[in-house]
Amino acid sequence: MTTDRPADSTAPARRVLLVDADAFFVAVARQEDPEGAGRAALLIVGGRPGSRGVVCSASYECRAFGVRSAMSIARALQLCPEALCVPVPRKACGQRSREIQHALTQIAPVVQASSIDEWYCDMAGTEALYGHESLAATAARIRRAVFEATGLSVSIGGGTSRLVAKMAVEVGKPKPGTGGTGVHCVAPGDEAAFLARFRLADLPMVGPKFAASLERIGLVTIAEAQEWSQEALVARLGERAGRWLYRRIRGLDDSVVASRDAQKQVSREETFAHDLHDDTLIGRELLRLAVRVSADLREQSLQARTVTVKLRDTDFRTRSAQRTLRRPIESERSVVKAARALLQQLRSRRRVGARLLGIALSHFDEAPPEVAQLALFDAPPPSPTDDPVESDRDRALTKALDRIRHRYGSAAILPAQLVESATEIGPRVEE
Repeated sequence: MTTDRPADSTAPARRVLLVDADAFFVAVARQEDPEGAGRAALLIVGGRPGSRGVVCSASYECRAFGVRSAMSIARALQLCPEALCVPVPRKACGQRSREIQHALTQIAPVVQASSIDEWYCDMAGTEALYGHESLAATAARIRRAVFEATGLSVSIGGGTSRLVAKMAVEVGKPKPGTGGTGVHCVAPGDEAAFLARFRLADLPMVGPKFAASLERIGLVTIAEAQEWSQEALVARLGERAGRWLYRRIRGLDDSVVASRDAQKQVSREETFAHDLHDDTLIGRELLRLAVRVSADLREQSLQARTVTVKLRDTDFRTRSAQRTLRRPIESERSVVKAARALLQQLRSRRRVGARLLGIALSHFDEAPPEVAQLALFDAPPPSPTDDPVESDRDRALTKALDRIRHRYGSAAILPAQLVESATEIGPRVEE
């Protein structure tokens, strides 16, 4: 079996960790509701019973019944009828995610958030700082530090690349019956032997279609693929895919851990308990989403130039419309104006019931840290199109609303259209 190493064999082996919060949404839900969710061994996070939402996360006990993420709540309750279902505690999850990342930065010199509950850490150059302890010992110390800071448990995988760390963390997770201890690190030189235990479909970026193609040529496990030469893989898969897979199955991955990935999108979606047919009700829900997603944008000090509206029809057909503006926006008023026009396009093309509605903001510019002092009759600059245009006064008023909502709650000030009974819509499942 060939075990290729990088060309520069004199360079010190990379030391990469992947920190994965264990059943993150379940753990946070239990912290937020210790008397309810905290006492439920069978717990599903994602929506209330009877909603049309999907499972965001489930306790390990529920997973034993076959409950999985992205499964409908209805199906999950069929498999595990005794489970308690609760909505996602989104605000608390965001706060805990930031707390975990802060704890990691106290030990790791470079921390990159991969998702709300996963972080890569580059430990290069810390050998002497931490007494030349093993990577596994450093990982165990990080695990203790995170628990002390947040009360949440994390699993950590380690190795010479992001790929190996990603695969190792799955082995380390303390799932019932697996013997996982919470930490699993792969020593330099052992990457190929470690990966041989997995199926090719388990590799990140090997999707169902690629896995099916590999199976057609007799390759199901990584161990089987490792017996093939690079030339043989290239001959059967093509130059690019063959070379990529040859390196992948040996744990060779040159991707670096960066302190921050540029965020690509801020979005909010809702699945309705009942299909909506009335344009007024759908427009009201669009406004509700615009208020939330624009607040998310401003919280991260971003401004967006592209607005996308997503609509899922009653027959599960998903459609979207997008518009890129000439100037960046951040206020809910501007987001509403752009999103309404896009929703009107979608509804005019196909008038059926709406099952899901979403707004996404992207193509970011950094927002200025301070708002300029306002003139009493400040006017927006002229625009050659019908794009929404924001003046400094618009942005200052929006930030004032943010401060009030932050202090007194998100419902302290709402557009007049949203001050109404939720019974018109029924329970919402935000995704």
